[in-house]
Amino acid sequence: MATTLHVRAETKPLEHRSAVTPSIAKKLVDAGYKVNVEKSPLSIFPDSEYEGTGAKLVPTGSWTDAPADDIVVGLKELPEEDFPLKHVHVQFAHCYKGQGGWDTVLGRFPRGKGTLLDLEFLEDENGRRVAAFGYHAGFAGAALALMAWAWQLTHDKSEPLPGVTPYENEGALIKDVKDAVEKGKAKAGHLPRVLVIGALGRCGKGAVDLCEKAGLNEILKWDLPETKAKPGPYQEIVESDVFVNCIYLSAKIPPFISPESLSQASRKLSVVCDVSCDTTNPHNPIPIYDINTTFSEPTVPVKLPSGSTDLPLSVISIDHLPSLLPREASEAFSGALLPSLLQLKDWKNVRVWQQAEKLFKDKCATLPDGAVDGHAELVAGQS
Repeated sequence: MATTLHVRAETKPLEHRSAVTPSIAKKLVDAGYKVNVEKSPLSIFPDSEYEGTGAKLVPTGSWTDAPADDIVVGLKELPEEDFPLKHVHVQFAHCYKGQGGWDTVLGRFPRGKGTLLDLEFLEDENGRRVAAFGYHAGFAGAALALMAWAWQLTHDKSEPLPGVTPYENEGALIKDVKDAVEKGKAKAGHLPRVLVIGALGRCGKGAVDLCEKAGLNEILKWDLPETKAKPGPYQEIVESDVFVNCIYLSAKIPPFISPESLSQASRKLSVVCDVSCDTTNPHNPIPIYDINTTFSEPTVPVKLPSGSTDLPLSVISIDHLPSLLPREASEAFSGALLPSLLQLKDWKNVRVWQQAEKLFKDKCATLPDGAVDGHAELVAGQS
């Protein structure tokens, strides 16, 4: 019997990406999979694009009633419910690094005897992620950061950057960024100086590429050599107009910015884009904000120490930045994920999925007492 992949519709506001694009759905069908795709009012890919792929369109949200042996494929978090989860879920769950409410999210899986195969932790033989949205996250984050810098210069400082909507393509986004930067330059008398930390990774490369395509001439590219050479906070951040954080946080590190470093009269920094977006992580190296922002409200003002300069400082902390370019980001991610998706019919015998299952079991073993009824017995039986 063919393995069934159930592609669920995303429910996060303004999330227009898809884990399985029409072109990838066709390749899965051609490889012998049965593919059900939920109708999605949010997706950049209209339902009509799946016609002719061999995939079957099914009602939005119907994954909850799908047979238990269907594999549910999605991107962002599930809706905040508390019913147990019975399926194998392939998605980003954001519950493995101590994020706020992680135990509630993770506990639903063992409670329903389901399994989480988290997309963030799928790695090849060299420990590199098999598919990631990092490039487009950095690209979009840097774009919004430059727009915010220009907006501050051309509008009253009490006016936040207006909401943005997804772009049909990269060219349209670049045009808007260039136009904004030129207006900002006319006011400031110079182009912004941008510091990117994590510049050698996928995310950092996207941020640097955006800055180069926007015509900037002063882009500081930092990675491990620079951050290991000395601990933060870093004066270079405060001396830059825009800071884009693109690191992958895996352990506690000294903060990159502190209230004290922001109190300097010489501060030039006015925009921080935390692409890494470890907002609720207790080790967040940018401890100057505590909420995620959204495309409808892209920035949050930073409460500055008393006596600070009146230069505004805003943070962008959107956790689904690639959705600013949903079609291109989805096509790139889905294409990279395809080889692993093609192995799902035998996933328990495939290294990349075995590794994801082991990580899931290990994380379940750290759930606090009482988080899952019968949890201890469940994980003991799986080890």
